Amino acid sequence: MEILGRKIAMTQIFSKNGKRIPVTVIKTGPCVIVRKKSPEKDGYSALQVGYEEIPPSRKTKPILGNMKAAGTRAFRILREVKVENSNDELGKELTVGMFKEGDILTITGRSKGKGFAGVVKRHHFAGGVASHGSMFHRAPGSLGTHTYPGRTIKGKRLMGHMGNVRVTIKRVKVVHVDEAKNLLIVKGPVPGARHSLLLLNKSNG
Repeated sequence: MEILGRKIAMTQIFSKNGKRIPVTVIKTGPCVIVRKKSPEKDGYSALQVGYEEIPPSRKTKPILGNMKAAGTRAFRILREVKVENSNDELGKELTVGMFKEGDILTITGRSKGKGFAGVVKRHHFAGGVASHGSMFHRAPGSLGTHTYPGRTIKGKRLMGHMGNVRVTIKRVKVVHVDEAKNLLIVKGPVPGARHSLLLLNKSNG
């Protein structure tokens, strides 16, 4: 089962034998099941999960109408989670308690946007010499085409927009679970900037 969370920050903790462990703190859930999709009605099976309740002043009729069937609170973020067969009832809360220390997760987020970047930063090109008037430096160099075909081949590694893409990392280990504060501490970095949205899924290993 998948659950939503937000990346809080990176820090470090120390194991019992004094080893330093870099970790990421994630505020995870609670999420609420607000809709169920079925093959008979919608053509596929899925659960719609709500995260982060909307303040009363921001609740609109379309949002309230979507939550009416489930009889749940109105949420800012809604995401569909594909499932085969689910016996979970509408209104059920999904909390960080579904994880335990030592679990292996698959985490999906959106990477930091870097804006327009050249080939050295974007693709780690070496560039040319930096002295004696080479006039090369950080330029992309030849594109490798002549009169025929007379164009840049698709898929060529060039300058352009960098970052701000969906990234999934696997085999992320849970180091600590704090159910009282809805915090999940995992080993190593995860995609995205601080407070960015993450999708967490318990993997089989």
